[in-house]
Amino acid sequence: MIPALPLDEMSTPDKLALMEQLWEALCRTPDDVVSPSWHGEILSEREKRVREGKAKFSDLVEVEDRLRKMTR
Repeated sequence: MIPALPLDEMSTPDKLALMEQLWEALCRTPDDVVSPSWHGEILSEREKRVREGKAKFSDLVEVEDRLRKMTR
């Protein structure tokens, strides 16, 4: 059973803190978290692109900048 949370009344920092608590709890039992089959397929395709030299990489600063521009 999932308890009802007052999400509409929570601040963004409170919501983010709650998400962190959930991730920490999930990470304590990683074997209980089953990835969907499509996830493995995507990872395999990405590994293939890396092996073939077709993958593009960005450093964290570039990614953050791109994300900021997308959310404006």
